Amino acid sequence: MNDNVLEIKNLLKDFPGVRAVNDVSFDIKRNTIHCLVGENGAGKSTLIKILTGAFTRTSGKIFLNGEEYSAHNPKHAGEQGISTLFQELNVVDQLTVEENLTLGIEDTKFGFLRKTNKIKKIIEVLKDIEPSIDPKERVSRLSVAKKQIIEIAKAVASDADVIIMDEPTAALSEGEIERLFKIIKKLREQNVTVIYISHRLDEIFELGDYVTVMRDGMHIGTKPLTEVKDRMDLIKMMIGKTVIECYEPRDDMSGEVVLKAKNITNHKLKDISFDVKKGEIVGFYGLVGAGKTELARAIYGADKYSGNIMFNGKKLGHNPGKTIDAGIALVPEERRTQGLFTLLTIKRNIPVMNMKKISRAGLINAASEKNVSKEYIETLSIKTDSMEKETAKLSGGNQQKVVFSKCLFADADLLILDEPTRGIDVGAKAEIYHIIRELAKEGKSIIFFSSELPEILNSCDRIFLLFEGEMRSELQNGDDIDNQSIIHICTGGN
Repeated sequence: MNDNVLEIKNLLKDFPGVRAVNDVSFDIKRNTIHCLVGENGAGKSTLIKILTGAFTRTSGKIFLNGEEYSAHNPKHAGEQGISTLFQELNVVDQLTVEENLTLGIEDTKFGFLRKTNKIKKIIEVLKDIEPSIDPKERVSRLSVAKKQIIEIAKAVASDADVIIMDEPTAALSEGEIERLFKIIKKLREQNVTVIYISHRLDEIFELGDYVTVMRDGMHIGTKPLTEVKDRMDLIKMMIGKTVIECYEPRDDMSGEVVLKAKNITNHKLKDISFDVKKGEIVGFYGLVGAGKTELARAIYGADKYSGNIMFNGKKLGHNPGKTIDAGIALVPEERRTQGLFTLLTIKRNIPVMNMKKISRAGLINAASEKNVSKEYIETLSIKTDSMEKETAKLSGGNQQKVVFSKCLFADADLLILDEPTRGIDVGAKAEIYHIIRELAKEGKSIIFFSSELPEILNSCDRIFLLFEGEMRSELQNGDDIDNQSIIHICTGGN
């Protein structure tokens, strides 16, 4: 039998004005964990969409188990043995967990759902990954992380030769990631090949047998992970240069307090108090479920709370519109449903939080709208062939850059960033970190919520540690900070 489960030969994909996949050829060996990495816009998503039948290739050939392969749509791909877990959530909030798991594969009798062995298997996989999820619970009540776990369970339970996982851990906690990794390794033992896409390079080294690097639509190289020296070696392949991030102590901060939160309490938060100074980057770190998003939404006025939040001497309320008017903007955790109008173009999304800046007498100035969009596309290196492209058609990382552009154009004095680099590659992260620092130098204040400890340590002047809705510790960056102690505190230690 051929050692290769997949063979990709001279694959091309052209869109109007851009070649997204440029003569890509490489093989994927059977029963391995094959990692696919590259910056946003490198061609990874397009390649995966060709494999899953979402896109039709322009030219080239694909062989699956030695036979020429072509899929008309993701369902057809699944029938041939390729199952996919996509980066963006595709759950139905109005249905229960069980109904989501069985969507499209229902077996009914007299109109009632029958629990076949296939359905039982999916529910067992769900229990293995996250036992706390009740199959009868409505999905709308679950966190983003738990919604992601539902999709993981469905993909893992499919009887596929190849399972493609696109950023499966982006919203998962340390414990959930550990359980997922065990399942992925078990799949390899059960003769399943996993194509694993992640911007978290530590995961690549922990899981991968092989890694393929793409850049600007081209295949840069495929290597066994044992032949990749370290993270910097892989990053250099990805972006052609070395990116080193570290915290730079600052002496340009004002002592003026612009935001003061006192005794913030709600269904998740427990008596949280803190302040933010002008030009300061304040970080909140905690694992999934620590209360980061809930605190971000409370400050923004999207969630109700008791206590007081004062901004520039005025009390904030429970109204996001008034919060924006006060000079605060939010980059939300879930970009597609909360941060973008996905059916609108890039040009129409970017100015939406500050329309008065491009309008006169209630009419949009088309030239101003175009100039603003062009400026942010260039500043944030949004990879697109046109500002008229619908944001739904951008890669996940480029969608996040549009959200970021929208909030920057709001010209806010305080930016709330909730997981702003989720699903973004190392090069794009470096660009965003640079923008954040420049904004702070200009006197803008930043509240940075993240479940990635390195970016909090590299970017923030002060760091607050959260655990289950409680503020557990405050750290001044630049001091002697022990990473292990931080993890100890954020997992409930004292």
